Amino acid sequence: MSGENLDLFAKAAPAPPRAPAPEARTVEIHEEEEDAASSGGVRQPEPTIWTVSQVNRAVRRQLEQRLPQIWVTGEIANFAQQRSGHCYFTLKDESAQLRCVMFRREAERLPALPEEGTSVTLFGGLTLYEARGSFQMVVQKLQVSDVEGLWKLAFERTRKKLELEGLLDPARKRPLPRFPRRIGVVTSPTGAALRDIISVTRRRAPWLQLIVRGTRVQGDGAALEIADALQILAERGNVEMIIVARGGGSIEDLWGFNEEAVARAIAACPVPVVSGVGHEVDVTIADLVADVRAATPSAAAEAAAPDREAVLHLFTNTRRRLARGLADQVARRRWRIERAREGLLRSGLGIAQGRRRLVEGLEARIESSLGRRIGDARGLLARLTEGLEARSPLSTLARGYAVPLDGAKVLRTQDAFPTGLRFRLRVVDGSVPCRVEEYPGDGEGDL
Repeated sequence: MSGENLDLFAKAAPAPPRAPAPEARTVEIHEEEEDAASSGGVRQPEPTIWTVSQVNRAVRRQLEQRLPQIWVTGEIANFAQQRSGHCYFTLKDESAQLRCVMFRREAERLPALPEEGTSVTLFGGLTLYEARGSFQMVVQKLQVSDVEGLWKLAFERTRKKLELEGLLDPARKRPLPRFPRRIGVVTSPTGAALRDIISVTRRRAPWLQLIVRGTRVQGDGAALEIADALQILAERGNVEMIIVARGGGSIEDLWGFNEEAVARAIAACPVPVVSGVGHEVDVTIADLVADVRAATPSAAAEAAAPDREAVLHLFTNTRRRLARGLADQVARRRWRIERAREGLLRSGLGIAQGRRRLVEGLEARIESSLGRRIGDARGLLARLTEGLEARSPLSTLARGYAVPLDGAKVLRTQDAFPTGLRFRLRVVDGSVPCRVEEYPGDGEGDL
């Protein structure tokens, strides 16, 4: 097909349908033809007249029948994608060019649109756009000369875009928790990656809980499923970190982990993310955005799960350090307490002596004050006693007076002494029993 004199219609094929004769046709009959007819000669057949539409349709059918699917190589020129999603461009080499169209359904399968001057190989069929009489190729597949060229181009475009936004900045990366208890896993529920992660975590940290969110890990829609799984685990899984993983494969198989949706979900995740996608040589956008990149799913599990032997060793050393630290602290505290006690004893003795002198002075002042107050009280008491004694009935009795008493009742008047009354007469040193012999008369008994 590469020869310059290639006859596209060399193969036998059904002839295109004969165009119907026009309804109105003007035929000039020359005199020679009339003579030939009159002389019995053979009449020539009339020529078929085609319309432009008929010609273009016939050519289109021939192209589509003779060359329905071919591979063509060349360079991309004038590439443009319309709002409809269809792509139009020219494929050229050093001496010719071919117009091409790739419809939206096929264009959406490309990881990236080719750049100007990219060497590509196209697969599709030749046709003719009848309305313009334009010869073109309808492209079904587009491959760059480098088999992975378009994928690499798309990878670089995404990487540069995210780098400009700061999502690849190492300063964003967070440390993993040292002793996690719950880890989320985003991977295929039936893949080898999940089995490897489970095996490693059981061996290294059997206490770990794995919260698995199964998703597709390749194919159309896989990226959105992975992004959704990350968000769901972060919001509802109550996990301390998340592992995103899948096994190895081609760049096309791993492409879901190179899409922006996954990268942005990892960047927005509130807990650290470990990426374990593919093998050692595979690098994805998810690896670049994640907090920790592991070469394989097993390596991701080892990065996330602490080794129990290392944990035991760490705990043992920590216990020893704590014990030594506590012993040192106790010794220091005892030394400080002893020093403080000695200081208190020394300072307490001086304080006690000062307090003793103060107390002795206070005692002397109190004794002096009390002595004065007691003397004053004694003088007051003596004066009060003298006053009381002066007013006491005994003092009156001592002066020769007596008090008649009928029991406890003082007999004060003459009428209180009827004849025969027995009473006692109280004198200064006792009492004398008395009896009224006769009622005293008027004027009698006056002193």
